[in-house]
Formats: sequence, C-alpha cells, structure tokens
Amino acid sequence: MNVPAELKYTKDHEWIQVDGDVATVGITDFAQGELGDIVYVEVETVDETLDKEEVFGTVEAVKTVSDLFLPVSGEIIAFNEDLEEEPEKVNEDPYGAGWMVRIRMSDPSELEDLLDAAAYKEIIGG
Repeated sequence: MNVPAELKYTKDHEWIQVDGDVATVGITDFAQGELGDIVYVEVETVDETLDKEEVFGTVEAVKTVSDLFLPVSGEIIAFNEDLEEEPEKVNEDPYGAGWMVRIRMSDPSELEDLLDAAAYKEIIGG
C-alpha cells in the first residue's frame, strides 16, 4: 500500500500536499483500490470557497459513486481536466497524474487536524 510520508491524509481517504498557501488534493491509493476502476470524476466547485469536510465533487467507479471531501477550507482554484478524458489516471497514479483539485487554503492551521502517514496506515490496517 503506497502512503507517501510527505503528504497529510483524512479519515475519508483524501490526501493533501501543500506548497505555500496552495494545496493539491486527491484520493489515496487505498481509496482507489477499494473503489475499483474509476470511470468518471466530477468537480463542479472550481472558483467556489468551501469549508473543511464539505463535498467538492464525486468519483464514480463501476460499482459505486463516492463523495470527495475537502481536507481543509479554501477556494477551489483548479481541477485536473485530464481526468475528464482519462479518469483511470486516478487508479494508475493517485498521488501524481491522478490529482483532483488545487485549492488556495483559507486556514492553514486546519492542516494540524489531518493524519500523518503513520496514523493513516493505522486506519487502513497497513
């Protein structure tokens, strides 16, 4: 199970990578494995400001649709449009080409509430 040490995680299986006040968000390797083949990613919240844990989109797999939750509050400033044509990138490279959104964080202190890699591995039984 791939759980990069430099990222932060949520109990809902999102990851976040911070660069200044901008953060990249996606779903974890564990989450994509549980979902199976991802066939569609929908994010209609670009340019919206959302609170921590609000739904910013959905991911659809062959068997299910799951909500995507924002790890920290902020404005959605970008969506990975490559996923419109190639949603399977989430399965192939969840921490790289399969990223979902970029946000401008409004309260970076919320990062302190997230899980580090060791704590996330405990949750998923890794």
